[in-house]
Amino acid sequence: MKCYELQGPSGIDGLALVDKPVPEPGEGEVLVRLKAATLNYRDLLTVKGGYGSRQKFPLVPVSDGAGVIERVGPGVREFAAGDRVIGSFFESWIGGEPSEAKMRAALGGSVDGVLTEYRIFPKHALVRTPEHLSDIEAAALPCAGVTAWSAVVKLGGLKPGQTVLTQGTGGVSLFAIQFAKMCGARVIATSSSDAKIERLKQLGADFTLNYKATPDWGKKAREWSGHGVDLVVEVGGVGTLNESIRATRIGGTIAFIGVLAGPPPSDSRLPLMVMQQQRLQGVTVGSVEDLKAMADAIAASRMKPVIDRTFSFDQVKQAFSYMESGAHFGKVAIEIG
Repeated sequence: MKCYELQGPSGIDGLALVDKPVPEPGEGEVLVRLKAATLNYRDLLTVKGGYGSRQKFPLVPVSDGAGVIERVGPGVREFAAGDRVIGSFFESWIGGEPSEAKMRAALGGSVDGVLTEYRIFPKHALVRTPEHLSDIEAAALPCAGVTAWSAVVKLGGLKPGQTVLTQGTGGVSLFAIQFAKMCGARVIATSSSDAKIERLKQLGADFTLNYKATPDWGKKAREWSGHGVDLVVEVGGVGTLNESIRATRIGGTIAFIGVLAGPPPSDSRLPLMVMQQQRLQGVTVGSVEDLKAMADAIAASRMKPVIDRTFSFDQVKQAFSYMESGAHFGKVAIEIG
């Protein structure tokens, strides 16, 4: 089989296409022929060495993939050859509260990921693909989808009629809009591109803000929503946190996910967060049970992930470069086989 491997933090050009033998599934294991993968910002950070000495090498990168079961090992009765499946981001986090042990096996980070033609999965880490989704669409779900699901539904507890604020047009943010609308909530969405803002409106955003043209977007969001938004899906990190605090109502929640916007400003509004009894909720993907719950909701509503562009398996470097450019609206996908 062919797979991509990183020998070290050498950047996109360091991705090497190598040959390896197809592995055999053991007791309780499943061999999946991967059909598609999608990229997350985390994958770009990994390739560029952003995780420092904690990162293991050599590494097969990328966490999010979907495919078809080739064969099952002894003791596997839940799945059969030909079943379409998605692999969970954390293989050992089946359900319940997170722990160090449950979060140790993170695909494309501490263990090999899905940028490969075949991969062994433990049977408990797989979820059936919703029938209405293609393999490329299904490959968008494990990290970006579950992260947005956790932020909006599981941890955010968004209710009908409430308001959520999303940032930008990456995978997590677009999933958050879709899940918020599924919950019957209102959405304020931000972007730096007027063209992308038009697409955000088509996706269901009720109010939009160009954060470059409106640097005090947090204040504007608070004014539009009345008393402040109930939930912010914060993907920018400390660089956008000030305006997120400003946008959030007293007692509201900021689901803290990303690190996209750089270092913290000197005029931090963190004291305001304390005074307004806001909740800063860290979000790190979710469990296999969360992936299953989200997949069931997506199947029931026939929701489809937003796929921006699909690259072939021999265009993996171009896919990473395209994602790095920030031009995408939604997920950047790779067709593996």
